[in-house]
Amino acid sequence: MTPVANARMYSATASVRADWKQLLAWALARAGLAWDVIDYDAPAPLSALWARDDLGLAMMCGLPFSQRAPRPTLVAAPLPSPARYGGRPVYFTDIVVRTGSAFETLADTFGGIVGYTLADSMSGGVALRNHLAPFRAARGARLYRGAVGGLIHARGVIEALVEGRIDVGPLDSYYHDLLRRNEPALAQKVRIVDSTEALPIPPLVATTPLTPGELARIRGALQEATRTPELAAVTERLLLAGFVSPDPADYDVLAAISLRAIPPFEEL
Repeated sequence: MTPVANARMYSATASVRADWKQLLAWALARAGLAWDVIDYDAPAPLSALWARDDLGLAMMCGLPFSQRAPRPTLVAAPLPSPARYGGRPVYFTDIVVRTGSAFETLADTFGGIVGYTLADSMSGGVALRNHLAPFRAARGARLYRGAVGGLIHARGVIEALVEGRIDVGPLDSYYHDLLRRNEPALAQKVRIVDSTEALPIPPLVATTPLTPGELARIRGALQEATRTPELAAVTERLLLAGFVSPDPADYDVLAAISLRAIPPFEEL
């Protein structure tokens, strides 16, 4: 069984998907690994992709990574280049509203309709609920009069905001920044009113067994990919400063957050 590679999680646009495929293919070739870089486009569920046992290099949400036993092999984590990441393998959930709305702060959105991607998505669900929980506790009553879920991905959140089906919703910050860099006309339809705390960014993982040599070669090739002149334009469009190999235990915080007694969206 030949392992496969995929970067669906951060394929924010068609051109970004092509850039990720080029970068992953270059790294695999440099590492001497004849693996396939596959397409896996929405609306196909990411959970089905992550359940595969032939992933050699695939982006996975940190929450299922932290919850799975045994865990996949953590190959590497991207370092986003924008200044707000501070050169760390982290991301945020940007809490956004429609650009033309009257909302200026997160508190302004209370009483409206909150949207989310999937209840078990870290950036699109759990992180937002965790951020809102203290406001809910302080208020002693619901923050929002309703919730709309099943928006699937960041584009679904933006579409729901533009169409007026929701008043506020979550965007993975790195995905959001990729949209702002590569599809600004869409990104300009929403604006940030708040962001969550920084959390470990979704890593590239393997669910298929890798030899120590394969793991070392692919890690080295990924780091080299962000330094080679032939991929400079690609890594600039991907807002990618490099890759690191964090401790898998860094992701334990995500599992811990998911176990907190946080109200579901329908009770926030």
